[in-house]
Amino acid sequence: MQGNSEMGKRLSDRRHFLQTALAGATIGIATQRMTELSNFRGMSAQSNVSPDGAFQELVSGNERFAANKLTSIEHDLAMLKEKNVDKQEPFAAVLSCADSRVPVELIFDQTIGHVFVTRVAGNIATPEIIASLEYGVAVLGVKVLVVLGHSNCGAVKAAMKADPVPGQISALYAPLQEAVRQSGGNFATAIEANTKVQAELLRTSSPVLRDAVKAGKLKIASGVYDLATGKVMMS
Repeated sequence: MQGNSEMGKRLSDRRHFLQTALAGATIGIATQRMTELSNFRGMSAQSNVSPDGAFQELVSGNERFAANKLTSIEHDLAMLKEKNVDKQEPFAAVLSCADSRVPVELIFDQTIGHVFVTRVAGNIATPEIIASLEYGVAVLGVKVLVVLGHSNCGAVKAAMKADPVPGQISALYAPLQEAVRQSGGNFATAIEANTKVQAELLRTSSPVLRDAVKAGKLKIASGVYDLATGKVMMS
């Protein structure tokens, strides 16, 4: 009888241990989920994130991407879709090349509703692109704007050669010529120079963007995405 009593006590203790462990795990999962939701809300344009903080989030996201440690894929997409049906609250804007090898959201490990993306071959600041980015800043309240070039950019290479091309492709040449001039004939230098030229054009040609930068509400930066490593070198 005593043996049965002791065995019953051990079984009871074991059940108590398992229940406590499961409760702790559940609390841990719930806490982690609340943290994820909090972080998600923190990256909306209406949050208190600063331009420098928004910039750092992109840098950190790219570090995760390059290290194959994406976190954005873990977000609840149903929740994200529902949250963004009526409005968008991106914390960043990116002017990217149209190249299919440059998936902007993935590169910065971001998800639905986080990044306002404009794309055009050569990541050039055309009037339409500038207008779109002005909307992102003035209406959506993005805190950081990045001009993103990439290695082996076909548009920059074509502009350096300036060969005859069909249709309206040559319309891309003129906006890229300043970068070509600065490059001294070096392809990689031309790509980096172009991101800086376009970023400076955004800072100076748009009163909306210029005033936002002056007021400390917006940071404009440029960077080059390396197709081989996945890393973005910011400048």
